[in-house]
Amino acid sequence: MGVTEIRNRGVVAVIRGATPESIISIGNALKDGGVTALEITMETPRAASVIEAAAAYFGDEVLVGAGTVLDPETARVAILSGAKFIFSPTVRKETITMAKRYGVISVPGAFTPTEILTAYEYGADLIKVFPADAFGPSYLKNLAGPLPHIPLMPTGGVDLHNTADYMKAGAVAVGVGSTLVNTKKPLTEEALFNMKEKAADFINEVKKAREEIQMTARF
Repeated sequence: MGVTEIRNRGVVAVIRGATPESIISIGNALKDGGVTALEITMETPRAASVIEAAAAYFGDEVLVGAGTVLDPETARVAILSGAKFIFSPTVRKETITMAKRYGVISVPGAFTPTEILTAYEYGADLIKVFPADAFGPSYLKNLAGPLPHIPLMPTGGVDLHNTADYMKAGAVAVGVGSTLVNTKKPLTEEALFNMKEKAADFINEVKKAREEIQMTARF
């Protein structure tokens, strides 16, 4: 568990507004497309039940975790519901400590070099650079220069047009929200099929970018 687990999966789907019933259909569509890491945000009504349903149904096939975790109390609820990672939009030492206490992946959100280094020193496994679209892939590349030992995952505004650029800039993975999963729209068979196809497209972008990086490194 940790950075390797997230890196291997490449794409984390950020899911807001799912229900214990809809998360299974959403999860299956994403899994069929190759996306096997689900971040269920804790501002979602009955979020703990959504995490519990997904964790119980998918088991080890899908990495289920919690997002928008603002405090250690919420982190503990999510972990006891089956969350294997804790994503936050901010840096809070107590939340990181709670995640590490239970042996789950800690991913706080940070933006400036000072915030990123502080979160890493607190024990974070990797850092969610949020909101990534404020400055784009070039900003991530600038961060990775002086902080090459800190794994970074951009979230916020990530889409099919910039995923490869983020990977080439040094991202270990990307977090993708409503571009991939929009729960405000009806989950028809067509919508789920499109979700599967888009998931596959994101995975393909990550794969192609990594292959290009490896090719460049050889020369």
